[in-house]
Amino acid sequence: MTVTLKDVASLAGVSVKTVSNVVNGYAFVKPENRRRVEEALAATGYRPNIGARNLRRGRTGFLALMVPELSIPYFGELAGLVITAAQKRGWSVLIEQTQGTRERERETLASLGPHLVDGALVHPEALAAADFPAEPGAIPLVMLGEHAVDVPFDHVAIDNVLAARMAVTHLASLGRTRIAAIGRNPARGTSSQRLAGYRAGLSAAGLSYSDKLVAPAAKWHRAEGASAMQALLSADPRPDAVFCFNDLLAIGALRAVAEQGLRVPEDVAIVGFDNNEESAFSLPSLTTIAPDKAALAEAAVDLVHRRITGDKTSPPQDIQTPFALEIRESTRGR
Repeated sequence: MTVTLKDVASLAGVSVKTVSNVVNGYAFVKPENRRRVEEALAATGYRPNIGARNLRRGRTGFLALMVPELSIPYFGELAGLVITAAQKRGWSVLIEQTQGTRERERETLASLGPHLVDGALVHPEALAAADFPAEPGAIPLVMLGEHAVDVPFDHVAIDNVLAARMAVTHLASLGRTRIAAIGRNPARGTSSQRLAGYRAGLSAAGLSYSDKLVAPAAKWHRAEGASAMQALLSADPRPDAVFCFNDLLAIGALRAVAEQGLRVPEDVAIVGFDNNEESAFSLPSLTTIAPDKAALAEAAVDLVHRRITGDKTSPPQDIQTPFALEIRESTRGR
């Protein structure tokens, strides 16, 4: 027998409208009524007809998520968290991978429309302000992560400059004085912000910036981290600490240090960025900047939900989500 909203309302002792508000994710429900409805939903096994509901509302039931590379664990983990947050509000998620190129990002952005999705979460690497519509268009857009373009859209990210500075400050607090960086890439907005934080951390510690201690990386993968670390280790004197702009670069750097017969952290301390799962299981385990990825996903989906369900005129919001320094063996030893 099919369970209806009326059945749930009768069991919970509330109106059908209250049940509908809970099912549809609206915030204006008294906590006690929400609790009773949720218990009744669980007891009856009610499942909404998402397709019929979306047709009545003139919606597709889909959100888009645009990311550079799913092979980078940060984006894979973020995608999973976005899917979870979206499902709680009745949406499915379409994921588009752009490889971080401006051409693919422009193509993806241009293809998004109300015929396909109700809203989009966009994590650009190479887009310029001119690539965006002059004002919000047919669907809401929420920007994710670091971007240097000034566009009139909601934005959710951590403070990358402050986070990078925290990483370098930690290394300096260990008495390290030749702190290198791996990951410079002028084509990535993320890189410019983390480089700025690296320089700010050096300055705060009274250390001089040297371009020779900053290694480029065309891609932020393990192989590029290893080759960049090998180049840094060939310098005389070599660095005694390295801040890597993501965890994959740092994992590659760990490998290169070991291959040179050096020890982490005794000879070279290493800090990464992203706190992906691999960082906790590398040997030694990796000290890393840990963004609250769940909070970022929830905030982004909540913003797009609010825009879709009625708040279309308030000014764009810029939300910064938390991060922390996860100290592990690559800086404190075992």
